[in-house]
Amino acid sequence: MSKIEDLAEKIEQLLLRHQEVLRSQRLLEQQVSTLTLERNHLRSRVQAARLRIDALINELPQSNDTTDHETN
Repeated sequence: MSKIEDLAEKIEQLLLRHQEVLRSQRLLEQQVSTLTLERNHLRSRVQAARLRIDALINELPQSNDTTDHETN
């Protein structure tokens, strides 16, 4: 093969590799987007759970500093 043919083949390989990298990048960007949405959804659920727990805690009767004990 001539140097020009070798160079053309290498350029073709580089173009194919570039296309593969771009395809991989798009897939990774989609995964990041999906995971970001999932994380935000989970954060929202955790916050809602915290609010429910806080509401339940507020409904609990207040305990006294001293505990009443029965004496026998």
